[in-house]
Amino acid sequence: MQGNTKPHGVTPSQTVGPFFKYGLTPNGAYEWNDAFTNNLVTPDTSGDRIRVEGRVFDGDGQPVPDAMLEIWQADAQGRFSDPQDKRALPNSSFKGFGRCGTDPNGGFVFDTIKPGTVPDPDGKPQAPHLVLAIFARGMLLQLYTRIYLGGEAANAADPVLALIPADRRNTLIAAREPGAGKAVYRFDIHLQGDNETVFFDI
Repeated sequence: MQGNTKPHGVTPSQTVGPFFKYGLTPNGAYEWNDAFTNNLVTPDTSGDRIRVEGRVFDGDGQPVPDAMLEIWQADAQGRFSDPQDKRALPNSSFKGFGRCGTDPNGGFVFDTIKPGTVPDPDGKPQAPHLVLAIFARGMLLQLYTRIYLGGEAANAADPVLALIPADRRNTLIAAREPGAGKAVYRFDIHLQGDNETVFFDI
């Protein structure tokens, strides 16, 4: 159009949604099978029961009430429910995958079992951990990190933790909550800010 002096450029990218609620199927909220849940424990699952709970915070320290989290993990023997893992699975119905949405206070909970030690690509043992993906508003791509369990001696020799500056490793280690009964670990996620969780470029 003649007379238009506005500069031309690329339209900035924008997020749409989030529409995570539709991906959180348990409790009959939608007409899907309850394929994904935050309770990974099945009746034939062996291993120590644990709970991982925490909150998701944005860069201003405010809770994120509409994030979605996914975890993947090995079973107590360090085996994955994946065709690429050729070892026999003693827990035939344990899938090692869970999904959870955050509540109005940014809170989340996963009930699972303590994962076993797994080898890295070079065969070095990795400390027990859960792989975590975070989907949240304002993010075009999900973030990936790990949850290590506090108090594990194997953390000191974990090859992935060793790649992270010592003063940042604590952002990947869930603290064991005091008390008897099921082991409860606290893991808060900071998407930005001074105490930002370490995320991995995958």
